Amino acid sequence: MDDLTWETTDSAVDYTCPGFDVRRDEVRLPDGTETDFHYVDEPAAVVVLPFTPDGDVVVIDEWRQAVGRVNRGLPAGSVEGADVDLAAAARRELREETGYEADAVSHLFSAEPTNGIANSVHHYYVARDCVPTGERNLDFNESIRVATTGYDDLLAAVLDDDLRDGRTVAAVTGYELRDGVGRAP
Repeated sequence: MDDLTWETTDSAVDYTCPGFDVRRDEVRLPDGTETDFHYVDEPAAVVVLPFTPDGDVVVIDEWRQAVGRVNRGLPAGSVEGADVDLAAAARRELREETGYEADAVSHLFSAEPTNGIANSVHHYYVARDCVPTGERNLDFNESIRVATTGYDDLLAAVLDDDLRDGRTVAAVTGYELRDGVGRAP
């Protein structure tokens, strides 16, 4: 056991709402101090960087109540119980939010984006040869507009601080570092 490990002595949900819970853990710190720690308890999520056959990226403009504005971002959503695997969840989220279907989906990376306040894990996927084939199936509280943009334009928006969606920033920079090296697929 690491000497930084906290011991959880009790755990309970203090608040439940659609999409996440607020959990309270009673913990014992390494020095023996007993205290509580609250965090957001939420399911894993998938984030999709979807490329069309022409190399454009399918993006969404979505109202974000927490920041009071429309944000440009990528299709993303929670992994659901019916999802057979994470790649299937990525395909489902792409289809539901955009109406696009991917020919191929591959894992890019996984990250814990806010592990100081939440236990969520985001699994990032690249989807290739995405074409519009069907109806969208938005959740009741989603306000989304679908568009396409050039990959270089999306990258420039990230680098110029014009795009604020953290999941999209992570996906684009992760793609650049692993696969992109400054070029569209």
